[in-house]
Amino acid sequence: METTEKKINFFDPQITHKKKLVFERFQYIPNTKIPLPSEVEISESGTCNRVCSFCPRSDPNYPDIKEFIKTKLYKKLCLELSKLKYSGTVRFSGFVEPTLDKNIYNLIKMTRTILTRSNIAMVTNGDVLNEKRLKKLFENGLNKLFISAYDGHEDVQKFHKIRIAAKLNESQVVIRDRSLPPEKDFGLTISNRSGMLKNAGHKILPLEKKLNHPCYYPSYTFFMDYNGDVLMCAHDWGKKRILGNLNKSSFMEIWTSQIANVSRNKLNNGNRGFSPCNVCDVHGTLIGEKHSKAWEKYYEKKI
Repeated sequence: METTEKKINFFDPQITHKKKLVFERFQYIPNTKIPLPSEVEISESGTCNRVCSFCPRSDPNYPDIKEFIKTKLYKKLCLELSKLKYSGTVRFSGFVEPTLDKNIYNLIKMTRTILTRSNIAMVTNGDVLNEKRLKKLFENGLNKLFISAYDGHEDVQKFHKIRIAAKLNESQVVIRDRSLPPEKDFGLTISNRSGMLKNAGHKILPLEKKLNHPCYYPSYTFFMDYNGDVLMCAHDWGKKRILGNLNKSSFMEIWTSQIANVSRNKLNNGNRGFSPCNVCDVHGTLIGEKHSKAWEKYYEKKI
């Protein structure tokens, strides 16, 4: 059973850049044929200062938790990735606003010190940014900052002025206009956040019938919440499918766990018949095909 896919009203040009980066930074765990993620995404708190209509946070029942990732936990992740010679992207983004964490500069510096070959990125709404803070992010090792400008053309121009004052170029600081009208999906590639937008300001209902094509997210991404929970992907805003917790298990134990392998294998073969994937409208195949094929070969040999 399948449903008609929703019409995409906006295609983020940065997806092309991300696809290229994920492909180029493909790597195996040393001495194995197990693919490493090309992206490690950190949702390093439980809070955000905005309530956007297209975000589950516009549902008054969605929790806002003012807690932040512990340095000890994050260092554990970095050290374990370092042992695996990780050279992919580490992105501070997730379900939150990273710049609200006063420790964010130390986390970036730790990443750069331990994961010397990694690409460090961040996504922010820019609300607390100024020239000094922007400079400090890059001085501590940030490679790329994506600013989502939600308040119109003047907001976009404000961020350009801050960028220029900080002597940073447009490849380092990417300013994205997120103030487009709803019929243009606000200037982002919008989804129903695994069914979590039904009570949000910009309602998009969960699918009544699941999609029947693959999704590569769990093949190339490792997504960790601030409390150590590892989720299947960044679209699981309801946190329905937890693969493990880094406080209790190692990166390798979680990345190659039974629940991760079963979920990944099913999705790579177009089986979305489990929560929350059965109500998710994300296409899922724009990025990560190389990882999906590598996992397919690994599972074939394992069987």
